[in-house]
Amino acid sequence: MQIGIIGLPNSTKTTIFNALTHSQVETAAYSTGQIETHVAIVTVPDPRVDRLSVLFRPRKTTYARIQYNDIAGLRVGIGRDGGLSGPLLNAVAQNDALLHVVRAFEDEHVPHPNGPVAPASDLAALDFELLFSDLLIVERRMERLEHDLSRKGAYAERQTDQRELDLLARIKETLEQETPLRDLPLAPDEEKQLRGYQFLTAKPMLILLNVGDEGSDDPDTYLSYPHCHSATACLHGSLEMEIAALNPEEADLFLAEYGIKEPGLNRMISLSYGLLGLQSFFTVGEDEVRAWTIPQGASAVEAAGAIHSDLARGFIRAETVSYADLIAAGSMVEARKRGQVRLEGRDYVVQDGDILNIRFNV
Repeated sequence: MQIGIIGLPNSTKTTIFNALTHSQVETAAYSTGQIETHVAIVTVPDPRVDRLSVLFRPRKTTYARIQYNDIAGLRVGIGRDGGLSGPLLNAVAQNDALLHVVRAFEDEHVPHPNGPVAPASDLAALDFELLFSDLLIVERRMERLEHDLSRKGAYAERQTDQRELDLLARIKETLEQETPLRDLPLAPDEEKQLRGYQFLTAKPMLILLNVGDEGSDDPDTYLSYPHCHSATACLHGSLEMEIAALNPEEADLFLAEYGIKEPGLNRMISLSYGLLGLQSFFTVGEDEVRAWTIPQGASAVEAAGAIHSDLARGFIRAETVSYADLIAAGSMVEARKRGQVRLEGRDYVVQDGDILNIRFNV
């Protein structure tokens, strides 16, 4: 899973990147405006993995991972200058979700480019640039389709092109109303048809307000963002960056001193999993305890494919036990005695926390 961190110049998004990824990318009072991406891969904290590792004592423990991409180069007015350039558009579009950092605190040492700090205005401004980028892509594609459909006579793709043009007309109307595409209801076949476009406003969006050291933890204090597949949260960016640089014992003391319930990374990952509709299942044994990430509603054969394509191709059954049942039993042997280990077929819908052992033959 990749999450792109975006924001206007001096939005403090690199501070948030450092806080979430334990990185030490230099932050500056002034933005260079250049297209630049910092990348960090972080493990997904999961106490269930810790508990399973204690239970099975494997030679290796592997957590799920998330890649964060800190993307510089977005600014107000980039649409009027021809839209996002190819490299910048690709850097944003490759992500599964976007984390939009919005500054919500004053700091005389880090001036806001437009004067006073105005979170709602900054959010709307960058949203508009993303909308405009999507609109440019739609208009260019519609122009090509209309040209092809204007030709006399039949051709093999005419019906397909007409369906695509009709769908893009709906997309265009939505964008012209300054509505992100994540608010537009689409049938599954329509979503599949549009997948290749990687529209920016169709991506799940987490609005993260950096409220400084003493700001409110209630995002409603600053703005409202009533859109589908979206969430808002507050983070004390500088404090979280300091915490990220500490060892675990010192970090716990720091969190307690400032009344922070859990590190920002944990909250952001939880929100991101919810926005993307993801869940975890586990494989266990003496060699390895490992967490795997799959979509909610995924079948047993799809979970097998997440491990290796051969397991999906030769799938026979999935030996399954819930995390809660296994922990309550204390061992896999005891869980079997209690009848809590089940054999499930390929269409079984995997539940969050399931422990799977895939039986297969290739």
